[in-house]
Amino acid sequence: MRWALVKVSLAVTVMVVLAFAVPLGLVVKELARDRAFTDAERQAAQIRPALAITTDRAQLERAVASSQAGEVGRLAVHVPPTGDAPAPGGANAEAHEAYDVGRSRADPRHVETARRGRSVITAVPGGYALLQPTALNAGEFAVVEVYVPHDAVDNGVTTSWLVLAGVGLALVAGSVATADRLGLRLVRPAERLARAAVQLGEGRLDVRVREDGPAELRAAAVAFNSMADDIVQLLTSERELAADLSHRLRTPLTVLRLNAASLGDGPVAEQTRTAVAQLENEVDQLIRAAREDRRQKPQPTLGCDACEVIRDRMGFWSALAEDEGRTVRLAGVDATARVPVARGELAAALDAMLGNVFRHTPEGTAFAVDVHHSKDAVIVLVSDAGPGIADPGAALRRGHGAGGAGSTGLGLDIVRRVAESTGGDVRIGRSVLGGAEVRVWLSAEGTGPRRRTGRRRVRRGRTRQ
Repeated sequence: MRWALVKVSLAVTVMVVLAFAVPLGLVVKELARDRAFTDAERQAAQIRPALAITTDRAQLERAVASSQAGEVGRLAVHVPPTGDAPAPGGANAEAHEAYDVGRSRADPRHVETARRGRSVITAVPGGYALLQPTALNAGEFAVVEVYVPHDAVDNGVTTSWLVLAGVGLALVAGSVATADRLGLRLVRPAERLARAAVQLGEGRLDVRVREDGPAELRAAAVAFNSMADDIVQLLTSERELAADLSHRLRTPLTVLRLNAASLGDGPVAEQTRTAVAQLENEVDQLIRAAREDRRQKPQPTLGCDACEVIRDRMGFWSALAEDEGRTVRLAGVDATARVPVARGELAAALDAMLGNVFRHTPEGTAFAVDVHHSKDAVIVLVSDAGPGIADPGAALRRGHGAGGAGSTGLGLDIVRRVAESTGGDVRIGRSVLGGAEVRVWLSAEGTGPRRRTGRRRVRRGRTRQ
């Protein structure tokens, strides 16, 4: 914005300076020309008294030589023949013939034009010649020629143009400096507002903006500060609500744990006790996470072995699959594949995907979990032989699940957030088993969340939470 204002001011000032300086420069040149020819007319007028008295050549030569222009060879007089022709050999025979006094530069045709009583300005080598007619007693016109060199016509023009150029440059520089200062007053508050918005987006809830600058930016700063206060209040209320709700679950969990302990031995009883213990652990984590200060700098994620987590969770889900008569295939989990995701978060994401399979496909539907990993990424494919996902876009939007009764729209959103926290993504398509396939791409380098600048790429299929 700052440079845009400077450019606009520069363009406007340059146009204004040119609009005034160019005509003014031409006027200065014309004034210098008029001044030079006015001075030439004044010098020509100095010879008129002598012509009015006599046309004697000797006297005219003395008059021309005594003038300022005649001294430097810039004045000439063209005298026409006067009176009747005298007798041959008369004493005044020469006085009646046409003659020129001084150095003449004008073309004779222009001199004849001036003898008709009209002033003429003609170009000659090195300058101009002013031909000024002067009436004689005999009714004829003598022509006074004044030479005006180019230096006299352009005298002072270059200096005036340089002064105009300097004034114009000074105006342009002053305009640019003023626009830069004004732009700085606009840009600095806007930059502070932008930095504060980025910091708020990064989780610094205590950031606020100083309310200064133009009225519009002050209003924006006030709105931003008010919004930040509202966000802090909303997050505080959300944490308190989550902690309260999680704490209320302790009572039914205690009952479940006591009932599970009384089930005796057997695989079903052991699975129930394991599930109750895991649920109690998740509730404890929710309470701790809800009450911690989110404004503190987040601790770095240590990461985990994705294959080890998948093997562990598949041990739980395989037992349930056996009870429902589902065929399970697990591949690619024999090696080590570390990802920058906490073990609990990756387990929750895998449970969400497998839970969808059990919740939204009939009993006996086969499913598979495949892991592909390289040095840069780990890809987890969860596929089933069910009816597929009809609206992948709705399935990946938080709170918009369309998997039927009991769908909260949170399951695949949890998976998406885990993938995007590493710089990866989630895609939904059709599996080789004929049903849905959820592809989770996890970056092994942990480049951080991607900015969602466009519409998420999904394939058609069935909608789940």
